[in-house]
Amino acid sequence: MKEMPDSPPVKPRTQQPEHPEFWDKRFSEGTTPWNAGGVPSALRSFVQAESTQAPGLANRRMLVPGCGHAWEAAWLAEQGMNVTALDFSATAVAEAARTLGTWSGTLLQADFFSFPPTAPFDLVYERAFLCALPRRIWPDYGARMYQLMAPRGRLIGFFFFSDEPKGPPFGIQPEVLDALLAPWFKREADLPVTDSIPVFSGKERWQVWRRRD
Repeated sequence: MKEMPDSPPVKPRTQQPEHPEFWDKRFSEGTTPWNAGGVPSALRSFVQAESTQAPGLANRRMLVPGCGHAWEAAWLAEQGMNVTALDFSATAVAEAARTLGTWSGTLLQADFFSFPPTAPFDLVYERAFLCALPRRIWPDYGARMYQLMAPRGRLIGFFFFSDEPKGPPFGIQPEVLDALLAPWFKREADLPVTDSIPVFSGKERWQVWRRRD
């Protein structure tokens, strides 16, 4: 009788980035090289440009998925936006709460792919979220972004381009990103980034994608 090969051992959830326990462990250990500790210049420039247009940013609904320490979420709320910061890691949410203190927005511990929003979002901010997801989860990313947004809503932020097979961060190729988003969105901006943190240096671009309606 031919022996069947042993199945590969199942990794614990703390070694699988699709589970919150993976990120709980890293936040509790302080292993967070993606933590910028501030607000990147491309986001500041975008908000400044938007603020000069009527009706500006007042009360626009903004989602920050995978918010981590929530530096950008705190700053965006200060600019007058109605911000929802979301992470599925309880430890990340606790860190975000320390950053946010008493603020005007909403902080949720929830799964981006399944949480029920109270209303569509005008803007979604991407920073170190897509590249934190295992590649097998990516096919649902564009459709879910589309589902969460109001007509003419925009996905703004940073995308990490790399052919390194391992992660996180999981790099993407330009044609793969186009395949994920182009059925749902039209790209309106694609700019180099000059102030990346070391883990993303030289490999990320600022992009703006508008929802197709």
